[in-house]
Amino acid sequence: MTRQKIEIKKIDNITARQVTFSKRRRGLFKKAQELSTLCDAQLALIVFSSTGKLYEYSSSSMQQVIKRHSLQSDYPEKSRQPSFDELQRHALLTREIAEKTMEIRHLKGEKLENLSLEELKRLEKMIETGLERVIETKDNKFIHEIDSLKRKGVLLSEENKHLQQMAGTSGVVPIIDVEILEQGESCESITAISNPEDLDSSDTTLKLGLPFPESS
Repeated sequence: MTRQKIEIKKIDNITARQVTFSKRRRGLFKKAQELSTLCDAQLALIVFSSTGKLYEYSSSSMQQVIKRHSLQSDYPEKSRQPSFDELQRHALLTREIAEKTMEIRHLKGEKLENLSLEELKRLEKMIETGLERVIETKDNKFIHEIDSLKRKGVLLSEENKHLQQMAGTSGVVPIIDVEILEQGESCESITAISNPEDLDSSDTTLKLGLPFPESS
């Protein structure tokens, strides 16, 4: 007698559903245990029933399996094995880095004993060419700095000339002596100096005092 094939769909009868769930859950956990034992696999099962009850199984520690899963999800590239092309590119880059590093050491005068005469001549030519470029660049920098200083000097000279012109057209600087006489009468003597060269030695004074008594 052949077994009747069960149609895979939701079981409407609640009691039958719970019986089927319990039976198949035990079978699922048994298969998981067999897989872990036979194949040395690390696995974990988490099942919630329709009523919300939790069932779980793990081959070792549930927390360890979940933590490992989280790490694999955060860094998926780490779990992927590199392809042959990637390994070739990595080897090529590693070799190029080693060659460039050794070339830099040669330019610094290190590890020269293993170089042939032709290699030493090429290295000498390379250093001479590089030194010429360094000197040329340095000279260009000096010329640029000198031109910049010259331009600043011209600007300062023009500004100084402008200030001198403003000082020359500022007008007449007076020197005033004032004497206050008795009875509120005053006498002013004003001396005007129009020569700009006398400005430095000029002095502006204000004299206040009583008049000298007249001799009888």
